[in-house]
Amino acid sequence: MTNTFPGSPRYAAAWLRPVLPGLLLAVLTLLFRSGLGVVFGLNEDAIKSRLTASAEVARVAVYQNDDARIKAVLDKSWVYMQRAHLHAGGLGTTAVALIAIVVLLGTAPGASAAISLALGAGGLGYSVFWLWAGFRAPALGSTGAAKETLSWLAIPSSGLVVAGTLAVAVLLALALSRRHPVP
Repeated sequence: MTNTFPGSPRYAAAWLRPVLPGLLLAVLTLLFRSGLGVVFGLNEDAIKSRLTASAEVARVAVYQNDDARIKAVLDKSWVYMQRAHLHAGGLGTTAVALIAIVVLLGTAPGASAAISLALGAGGLGYSVFWLWAGFRAPALGSTGAAKETLSWLAIPSSGLVVAGTLAVAVLLALALSRRHPVP
């Protein structure tokens, strides 16, 4: 007997297999969040010093010796780094939950894989975008310029999260509209 009846470990593993790559990315997003929390907690001063050094290199050419502008960009850069931490926690957790819903609905393997990859890769990519923008901004003279240079990462990764979330909403609506619940 192969022991693949509903509720058995092999049955669960068969449904879980297609979503494992996306689930791994979602868990890596959560680890990224935790890692940022540790690094920020232990090295906040060192990170801020690195940001300041980056702005100092551009003091004359980019900031025209404007201390107020430098301070504004440095403050916003630190906020962007915190935003990376917050997005990683929220998007990683959301991805894990939505991927679990996809599995529980018994979604076809191909669709499950695509949705889980969209959620996992999108969440990780968007979180990395905020951290990277925070590091780039002081040398560029503005957070807007930093975001613009990283739009190639921000737009597709946020689009993946939205598309994956929308796909789960459609699956839930379809499941709700069925006369008989999904087995």
